[in-house]
Amino acid sequence: MIPRLETERLRLREWRPEDFETFVDIMADPEVARYLPGGHPMGRMDTWRFVTGMIGVWTMRGYGTWVVERKSDGAVMGRIGLIHPDRWPGLEIGWTLGRAYWGKGYATEAAKASRDYAFLTQPVAEVISTIHPDNKASQGVAKNIGESNGPRVDIDVGGGTVYTCDVWAISRADWEKRFRSS
Repeated sequence: MIPRLETERLRLREWRPEDFETFVDIMADPEVARYLPGGHPMGRMDTWRFVTGMIGVWTMRGYGTWVVERKSDGAVMGRIGLIHPDRWPGLEIGWTLGRAYWGKGYATEAAKASRDYAFLTQPVAEVISTIHPDNKASQGVAKNIGESNGPRVDIDVGGGTVYTCDVWAISRADWEKRFRSS
């Protein structure tokens, strides 16, 4: 049910049981969690809910996030893909990579594939990325995939947690003009 996407260096693939331990390590890293909703590392049970929730979105919405795997060595690097939780401002391209994979262009490469997949498979006028105002690295990824910074919003992510973020977006029309291959 979960399609695979491939880029030059990456495979965006389905979730497997053995991926869980890698995500426990990724989500326990304070630097990784710093700009995510809640802003703190996740314990094992919260990571379990996070991972199983991402898998379940494929059934609920027909799209979701993929595991990002490096082709050269099979390293599980993180997750990227399409998310749209209840009461979210729109269909989002979201990403979380382990710190060892930052600054190498992997997030941009996978986000471009996710952006193209979104516009090719979903009837949406735009796709967004919600990014913490201080997260310069993710802002760079958003710019690299053609998104522009929009309004700052407060999103209730549950449990009394409000996530203040900027909504970056690219419209379908802009994508078709700038990025769609013929």
